[in-house]
Amino acid sequence: MARFEPVSTAPVAERAILVGVDLHDGGWPIDRSLDELERLADTAGAQVVARLTQRLDRPVPKSYIGSGKVEELKGFVSRLDADVVIFDDDLSPSQQSYLERALGEPTKVIDRTALILDIFGLHARTREGRLQVQLAQLQYLLPRLRGMWSHLAKEQTRGGIGSRFGQGESQLEIDRRMIRGKITSLRRELRELQERRGVQSKQRALSDSYRVALAGYTNAGKSTLLNRLTDSDVLSEDKLFATLDPTTRSYELPGGRRLTITDTVGFIQKLPHGLVEAFTSTLSEVKDADLILKVVDVSDPDHQRQIDAVERVLAEIGASEHAAVTVFNKTDLLDPAELVAIRRRMPHAVFFSALTGEGIDDLRDRITREATAKDYLISCILPYDQGSLLSDIRTNGHIIQEEYRPDGMHLVCRVPARIKSLIEAIQV
Repeated sequence: MARFEPVSTAPVAERAILVGVDLHDGGWPIDRSLDELERLADTAGAQVVARLTQRLDRPVPKSYIGSGKVEELKGFVSRLDADVVIFDDDLSPSQQSYLERALGEPTKVIDRTALILDIFGLHARTREGRLQVQLAQLQYLLPRLRGMWSHLAKEQTRGGIGSRFGQGESQLEIDRRMIRGKITSLRRELRELQERRGVQSKQRALSDSYRVALAGYTNAGKSTLLNRLTDSDVLSEDKLFATLDPTTRSYELPGGRRLTITDTVGFIQKLPHGLVEAFTSTLSEVKDADLILKVVDVSDPDHQRQIDAVERVLAEIGASEHAAVTVFNKTDLLDPAELVAIRRRMPHAVFFSALTGEGIDDLRDRITREATAKDYLISCILPYDQGSLLSDIRTNGHIIQEEYRPDGMHLVCRVPARIKSLIEAIQV
């Protein structure tokens, strides 16, 4: 028999209570919204032990939920030994401070934005991704500083030693200056990275490399699709926001033309504007794309609401007018009759399963059609000393016919406008 019992060093999951308010605003059903919030909490490593909901015409200014619900929530926290209470909507700093006082220490009160920021902090891998998360976190923290120093303010009201220096207010102002300075520094560094990304983007544009971006609701299967198309091994997990940093892979069309496909951060309902702003440089991969594939989980009952959420973010970043194709993924999980009905409703969409590969040829054909839609069909004679131009045609165009003759290579090909101009310049 062992002298000592082994002690587990694994982190203990925090016990969380979810709180949602049904505002009758025509948005997501409260149960479905809390389902998503629970998945977010699970991604952050919390264990959801209860849910609490309330129907209101508008949030209560002081506490977001009614005073009776606050008392009910206190009972839940006490009986279930909850560590954290997560609200499905954004709380104002004063609401968060009031609720934390009402529930008592050490129970934390956070909102959906804070939860998403926490997940982003866990999953950001690149330098740019981490900077973006830090910026969003500091912007969220800045207006909440006063409540965080309330314990020092209480010392002042009690009087006595340590109460005559105004330390609460002084520390508050010091922290505000430090955070504002850090925000300025982060914005400067992100601008430099964005300028660098802009130079790379211009270089790709000059090379006629056709750019495809995958956009869609988080967990719609974008990374799995990228892996299926390009035979790569990008991280693909059944978790919300598994992918934050953009991942670009090269892809060759059936005719030999090469293009790039970029997987980007997933969208979500109630995605805070501050996060969209912080991730502008990452989302520029979508804005600068020649084609956006809007990936949708067709098996999700709320897929239309997910499409609407994606459309709102695309409009916010100025990409709503881009060439786009709606791509319904996970058809293997849908009842055949339901799939037929959706196909009739969305005749121009592409349907496939990234997991099984069914329908992937239809998607490849659609990408090919979109990528070559603005190409020019030309017949030309290319001198034999124009090997670099021939390589350019093979990479960024499609050779239909190729014949070697004494006077040069006779080609029939489809090429972008830039290559068409280069070919015309050497024709006699």
